[in-house]
This record gives sequence, C-alpha cells and structure tokens, in this order.
Amino acid sequence: MQKAIQKNPSLAAAFILVATTFIAGTTLVAKALVTDALGEPLHPLQVSHGRFVFAFVAISTAAIMLRPRFSRPHWGLHIGRTSFGWAGVSLMFASVAYIPLADATAITFLNPVFAMMLAIPLLGERVGPWRWGAAVTALLGAMILLRPTPDSFQPAALLALAAAMIMGFELIFIKKLASRESPLQVLLINNTIGMLIASAAVIPVWQMPSVEQWVALAAIGVLMACAQACFVNGMARADASFVAPFSYATLIFATLYDFLGFGAVPDAVTILGAGIILTGAAVLAWREGRLRKPKSPQ
Repeated sequence: MQKAIQKNPSLAAAFILVATTFIAGTTLVAKALVTDALGEPLHPLQVSHGRFVFAFVAISTAAIMLRPRFSRPHWGLHIGRTSFGWAGVSLMFASVAYIPLADATAITFLNPVFAMMLAIPLLGERVGPWRWGAAVTALLGAMILLRPTPDSFQPAALLALAAAMIMGFELIFIKKLASRESPLQVLLINNTIGMLIASAAVIPVWQMPSVEQWVALAAIGVLMACAQACFVNGMARADASFVAPFSYATLIFATLYDFLGFGAVPDAVTILGAGIILTGAAVLAWREGRLRKPKSPQ
C-alpha cells in the first residue's frame, strides 16, 4: 500500500511554480519550431507529435524504474481525455506561431471557466452567482485579447480560444479520472494514447526535422513530462484551490521567454486582457476553495 503524502503547502507551491517554468518553456520551444527560428517551420501537428512521443519515453522510463502497482483503467475516460488534450495542445502550438506567447497563454487560462460551464450539463453541477461572475470577468478579458476591431483583430487568437474550450472538456475527463486511478497511471496512459493519436495525425504533414529540431522536439516532450510530474506532486501536497493561483505564473514566464527569445514586448492591451482573465480565474479558484469547506454557503 502506497504511503500517504503529507500536506506541505510551501513545497506544493514550489512544485507548481517549477511546473509553470516548464510549461512556458514548451510554448517557447514550440514557437521556435512552428516559425523559421530553427529552419523550415514544422507543422503544429508534428510538434504535438514530438511532445507526446518524447513525453511517453520519459514517463514510461519513470514507470519502469518505479514499478508502481496499476489498477484496471477506464479506457473510455482515458480516450476522451487524451483526444481533447491532443487537440487542445495542437491548437495551442498553432496559435503561438502568429500571436505573442503572453496572449496565447492568457487565453488558455479560460479552460477552467469553460470546464465550469460544461460541468453543468455533463456533471450536473450547480453554478452560483460568484462562479458566473468570475466566468464573465475572464471572458471579458479574452474579448479584449482578441482585439475585436477591424484594424487589430487577431484571427489566430481564435485558435487559442478554441484550445481553451477543448481543454475545458479535458478537465471534465480529468475530474472523473482523478478519484479512480493513480496519477502516474493516468499520465502513462494519457501519453501512450496521445502518442498513437498524434502518430496517425502527423502522417500527412510529416517532414524530416533537422538535428536542431529533433533536439527541440525532445525538449518539448521532456519539459512537459517534468511539468506534469511537478504538477502532480504539487496537487498531492495541498488543496487545489491553494495551488491553482500559482499556476498563473505561467503567463509571467511565457512573457519573459517571448521577450528573451523573440524580443516580443507585451502591449497595454495584452496586459489589460491578461490581468482581467487572471482576476476572473483567481476569483473562481478562491470561490472553489470556500465551497470545499464544511457548511460553506453556496
């Protein structure tokens, strides 16, 4: 029987912050691959394929070394979760080819908002005024980042918005899997199925990567595997409502990496829209924490 992990909020926060540096790193490397920074641009489906292949190698290696005991998996939930996860990641990688990392990252923070909305018909959950208020606030920030005027509208931002919506579906499946199976089992099966889906999808657009691109593809997979490991460890050591706000540091690192790697400086619209989205997401996380407490008012 696996020993229970003791609660340690400080260590949990550290794990989540480290995870955000890895997650932001994957978007930076993906941007280099889908643009001409490392040679002939690769298709986003090929970048997504590399992410799953090399993450599978890293996680399966860890599983071989740790030899955990696995339970019987719920294949329907795993296939659903991974299908939406693969589609969301692919759209995210596509969006960063055309818009700043800060914009794409901020828009994808809408995924818990979409998950909240989807939980009403799919999970039968009730949503009160606080949750709706947080959702509307975050969506307002997204509209600002979309820059909906004829002169400044960014069509590629719709890719990030679609990614957030699809990842919202993924969160529904993750929520159903969380109480059924161990984190390592979920990660291993997720990346195995994801590798199979990505391998089939990449065939029409495959091109031979250069040496530098192979290294970058491997880096994406390893960075994502490290991010998942840190995130799982962080979630195991504190309440989700406590660690959720620390994940918003991804936006800070994405902005920093985009500046260092591509010289992109966030403008006032980016700062305003991202700030509003983060405010809505933070209120939602705070409210979720209150709802988990005994006798907390709805």
